[in-house]
Amino acid sequence: QVQLVESGGGLVQAGGSLTLSCTASGSIFSLSAMGWYRQAPGKQRELVARFTNAMRTVTGDAVKGRAIISIDNAKNAFLLQMNNLKPEDTAVYYCSGESGSRIWGQGTQVTVAS
Repeated sequence: QVQLVESGGGLVQAGGSLTLSCTASGSIFSLSAMGWYRQAPGKQRELVARFTNAMRTVTGDAVKGRAIISIDNAKNAFLLQMNNLKPEDTAVYYCSGESGSRIWGQGTQVTVAS
């Protein structure tokens, strides 16, 4: 069973940027439907950005134009770059993929200070 581990979260000032990384225990190319999601306190988990089956990218409405998902082949990871961060981006960010079943990482906290 592939396991996913997120890293790169932390505290950032509004207007800043950060890059999250999701490392897989097996090859990330054994995964389909790779994506990033987030959940803020009291809110439902929502899409941040994901790959389609054709490896195009889709971003959530709340982060459109500010989120970029990509693959880092050398690190066997997929990344999420977030720009122009806002306090409302504060959430736990999860990476996910499918390998027979949906797999989730443990999450990494991102806090954006105003």
